[in-house]
Amino acid sequence: MKDKNTFSRRNWLKTASLAVGATLPIATNKTSDAKPQAVRFEDDARYQPLQKPVTAIVLGAGNRGNVYGRYAVAFPADVKMVGVAEPVAFRNDRFAKTHQIEPKNCFKTWEDVFMVPKFADAVIISTPDFLHYGPAMRAIEMGYHILLEKPIAPSLQECLAILAAAKKSNSIIAVCHVLRYTNYFRKLKEICDGGTLGKMMSINHLEGIEHVHMAHSYVRGNWHVSGQTNPIILAKSCHDLDIIRWLSNQKCQTISAMGKLTWFKAENAPVGSTNRCTDGCKVERECAFSAIKIYAEQKKRIHVLDVPEDPTLQGPAIMEKLKTTNYGRCVYKMDNDQPDHYTTQMEMAGDVLVTFGLEAFTGWEARKTRIMFANGEIEGDNDLITVTNFSTKTQTRWKASEQADFNNSGHGGGDFGLVRNFAQAVAQNDRSLLTSTIDASIESHVMGFMAEQSRKTGKRMTVEV
Repeated sequence: MKDKNTFSRRNWLKTASLAVGATLPIATNKTSDAKPQAVRFEDDARYQPLQKPVTAIVLGAGNRGNVYGRYAVAFPADVKMVGVAEPVAFRNDRFAKTHQIEPKNCFKTWEDVFMVPKFADAVIISTPDFLHYGPAMRAIEMGYHILLEKPIAPSLQECLAILAAAKKSNSIIAVCHVLRYTNYFRKLKEICDGGTLGKMMSINHLEGIEHVHMAHSYVRGNWHVSGQTNPIILAKSCHDLDIIRWLSNQKCQTISAMGKLTWFKAENAPVGSTNRCTDGCKVERECAFSAIKIYAEQKKRIHVLDVPEDPTLQGPAIMEKLKTTNYGRCVYKMDNDQPDHYTTQMEMAGDVLVTFGLEAFTGWEARKTRIMFANGEIEGDNDLITVTNFSTKTQTRWKASEQADFNNSGHGGGDFGLVRNFAQAVAQNDRSLLTSTIDASIESHVMGFMAEQSRKTGKRMTVEV
């Protein structure tokens, strides 16, 4: 007689096959659409043709300042750049020339802008993270409307101070959470709010930074030391925290996080490597993070190097920058401290549970999201959205395309969508038109600060806004 605790091989195989079957995608009797439907959105019905363009001053003419500047070039009836503050002469001159800004309105620092009487409708704050608080508070005081690059500020106290000042003012303040303006995330939001899949249960969200982007921005670049800018969970992923809060439509109650800097450290430097890729490194040709390959040969992300656009001058200028700036240093021999993999768990109101992963070690730069409901599931890969309905046993697929007329915009059209939304709100003096308000953005920032505190202390944190 067999012991009742004995489990036969036949029974094990039978049970295992059932378990495997349970993990397979739900079988569907029919597929609603063999070919994915294109995601399209009409302009907000509240948008109006502007009588005159909104005038703006850019504080910080680096990458993000020029992104918003390109909107003014593409849509001059909506926005006109009339001033710039930028300490790097190359960037200041380039921005002024592009937008034909008068010399008297070209300033070296953001402080200089506020030394003269107000001369525009709005300021666009795209200065480094640690220089957001000062210009934001001064702009509110002088009555400017504000388009504020994320993160709002490098400390929770400064974020809350900006929010308090904003509430007492008449200024319209939008935070640059550009993902809210993309076709992809707008469609996810529409499906989540539609109600056909029942109660939301869980969200699994993954942001792949992409290994070269990680090395560029958070090992060599401006955000490589968290204490001088922001922790990576805010510097890179306050977009994602905002999207999680937006899609769930629930407040975050508790949060816990784990994150480590594991790979980009001196002990992992290959034998034969040098302090700079240009110093005769013996493994440079085979290194995935070779600055010579990334910047000089592939010409990736060279906008940060401030080199001439003339191809005949560009090559030597790039190599010179690799010999003199952090962008040419070995990724294993920097003074970086940002985690290169980071996992966060959140408990939202309504029993919605969230897991969020931030990963440097991907070959792609995108977001992947799976949202589970009582009656269905949404799966998205930053472009293709698949909706499974348990009751009807059907699947519907959607493909997010670039928004019409926004082909020169980054973030899948989100950058230009943001500026159009802001321009409409300012022109109509109606903050209710904003999709990304400072009030909503503060919540995701608090989530980020609490996640970082959890990561450092190993404690589960309560989130209060």
